[in-house]
Amino acid sequence: MSEWCITMGGPSEREYREKLDKITEKLTKREKDVRKDFARIEKMKVEALKKSEDMKRSVQHDLDKIEKNITNSKDLAPESKKRLRSEIIVLRNAIRQEYTELKTQISKTLIPA
Repeated sequence: MSEWCITMGGPSEREYREKLDKITEKLTKREKDVRKDFARIEKMKVEALKKSEDMKRSVQHDLDKIEKNITNSKDLAPESKKRLRSEIIVLRNAIRQEYTELKTQISKTLIPA
């Protein structure tokens, strides 16, 4: 008789399945949330890459413009032009290095498996 009370009082297979189904639902929801987060990260990576590319392009354009103005300037002495061109070269190298570092840093963010 005591065996009968334990069997009748315990959870049924259906109740266990319902609990398992709830766990599966929670897992599926969390998985979807994580995938959405990864999608947002990927979108942010693309936007960051675009911004860094735009920054690089804009600065290079500005430097080209200044370099052209320096070359065409009749008021600057040849030594001044030479020094300014040297500074432009240094700046171009710094821009390239910064762009490469940004691109590398952006690329190192997590990617979903």
